Amino acid sequence: MKKTVIKGIIPPVVTPMNEDESINLDVLREQIERQIEGGVHALFAFGTNGEGYILSENEKYEVLEAMIDQTKGRVPVYAGSGCISTKDTIRVSKKAQELGADILSIITPSFAVASQKELYDHYVAVAKEVDIPIVLYNIPARTGNKLLPETVAKLAKDVDLIIGAKDSSGDWDNLKAYIDLTRDIGKDFYVLSGNDSLILKGLQAGGAGGIAGCANVYPHVLSSIYDLFIEGKLEEAQKAQDSIASFRAVFKYGNPNTVVKKAVKLLGYNVGDCRRPFNYLSDEGIKELKKVLEENKNAGMN
Repeated sequence: MKKTVIKGIIPPVVTPMNEDESINLDVLREQIERQIEGGVHALFAFGTNGEGYILSENEKYEVLEAMIDQTKGRVPVYAGSGCISTKDTIRVSKKAQELGADILSIITPSFAVASQKELYDHYVAVAKEVDIPIVLYNIPARTGNKLLPETVAKLAKDVDLIIGAKDSSGDWDNLKAYIDLTRDIGKDFYVLSGNDSLILKGLQAGGAGGIAGCANVYPHVLSSIYDLFIEGKLEEAQKAQDSIASFRAVFKYGNPNTVVKKAVKLLGYNVGDCRRPFNYLSDEGIKELKKVLEENKNAGMN
């Protein structure tokens, strides 16, 4: 198994699109450079903020190839290879490994309700077919399936390749249970917050960092939460953590993915809109977003 350290701030990089909704790989490469210059610790291809849910399989491979080529080993590259079926997840995971991904992030199956046994069996089956680390991905509000802490702990103990979990439930007790139940399992296991407001709290409890959509907008700020924590500068880390609250408050006006991508566009980057139909933000939302971006710019956030 490839040895890769899981740590820090990992942006699920937005997938830039042209007006016809085709992928703009040139702008993707620009965003990759912007993120690395911003100090991020890894990159995540076609995560939720990268619109992985709406990209075709071939488009995912194009994005991953470009990201791996542009990154050139400077930071690890994660690939979101989870699909609804086990068969499809295995195929996409094997292709991601073949293309050179460092880590697989595998979201739970969606739409149909799965038992914890079915989820366990799904991940075990995928792990048998690949040879790179796997990070479990729990986002029940989007998939309809919750990966319980006990199931995460059992998978962590039973499957060598499963070395981490991302919790995007937004439920602090669930994130903490992921950390607590995998603390003493006889191997390193890394828990990542998928909710940007819980990154520092997770680190303080023993977590490894966060897969942070807001890093698409503020890579320096988000990266500094982890870096300052590691340096023991907790007050400064808390200040950085608190500074993204006003931006996250804009999420009430629409889909967070849409808000994030529109924010990146308003900052002057030609990333386009989210693929339809998930691209609408009300006039009120746009007005508030512009206001927050200006306030944060004046505060030196980037």
